[in-house]
Amino acid sequence: MARPALSTVAELLKPITWFPPMWAFVCGVIASGVALAGNWPLIIVGILIAGPLVCATSQAVNDWYDREVDAINEPNRPIPSGRMPGMWGLYIAIGWTVLSMLVATVLGPWGFAATVVGLLLAWAYSAPPVRLKRNGWWGNTACAISYEGLAWITGAAVMAGGATPGVRSLLLAALYSAGAHGIMTLNDFKSIEGDKLSGIDSLPVLLGVNGAALTACAAMALPQVVVIALLYHWQMPLHALGIVALLALQLLMMRRFLGTPRQLAIWYSGFGIPLYVAGMMVSAFALRLSGAEVAP
Repeated sequence: MARPALSTVAELLKPITWFPPMWAFVCGVIASGVALAGNWPLIIVGILIAGPLVCATSQAVNDWYDREVDAINEPNRPIPSGRMPGMWGLYIAIGWTVLSMLVATVLGPWGFAATVVGLLLAWAYSAPPVRLKRNGWWGNTACAISYEGLAWITGAAVMAGGATPGVRSLLLAALYSAGAHGIMTLNDFKSIEGDKLSGIDSLPVLLGVNGAALTACAAMALPQVVVIALLYHWQMPLHALGIVALLALQLLMMRRFLGTPRQLAIWYSGFGIPLYVAGMMVSAFALRLSGAEVAP
């Protein structure tokens, strides 16, 4: 049986997509308030699980079950192009799922459970009969939870020895997960034709290009407004002002994006989203410096 080249396997696993959950895991680690010294092995394992394992698994699963759609939208991808022959795409998805669970045992019960939840969401998003991605509201919610909230909470809980993170940390994780729904919508603008032909109701299909763009911007901006208000309420004004500045820059970019959303979705993803995730880290450091989230 023909085997794919290692470069093709790497392309299937999409390293460029690993950053968001890895970043969110680190945000949770920072927000926990627990000293980093002596915990680096645990932190490194957690980062590897968040990105090169669980996130990579989700990419392999998605590409396998999207191979017909990708043949329309992106025929040069590994599976529709034939560079990933036979059933290799599915084999890799299954193998990476098992490997992720094995490595996650190092993180203890909480880390292992979070990994299993992330993997279940990854398969539910792409694989029938659930295939959450058939509806943009449900599919994007599953991705947003896995990429941001679940990873943040896992980082905080693992650092706290498996204890439940503080309420403030949970609130911020939930808010940034809600905002990530908009980030996921941005990814759907490039595949509108294939989604329509395949019966996938992404938000650009359901709401139209302009409606989906406005919804994505609102989904990203409103949670950040709430974060700013919470930080002020928690007497962290400097961190709140930092996020105000980051949000102001995003709003300027959103104004341009809304003019021609289909053409500028990739542009906004490249320049606007880094400002969004920078605010996540600012919020995490706010909790850390306040001392409110330090585990006993």
